[in-house]
Amino acid sequence: MYSVYPLPKIILRRTAVVLIGLLALPVMLFRSDRARFYSYLHRVWSKTSSKPVWLAQAEAAGGDFY
Repeated sequence: MYSVYPLPKIILRRTAVVLIGLLALPVMLFRSDRARFYSYLHRVWSKTSSKPVWLAQAEAAGGDFY
């Protein structure tokens, strides 16, 4: 049902996240919504398949309670 992204796409995505985060840092230091921006970057960083990030994290955390 969900497809896993190939490794080069994941590496390219994470490289882009690091570059965007570093380039935006001087501007985001003075903005009040920086947490929302970096939260979005974290979601992009975490995405390794077409499955929604929240669903993947919920399934991974489910094993902690059983």
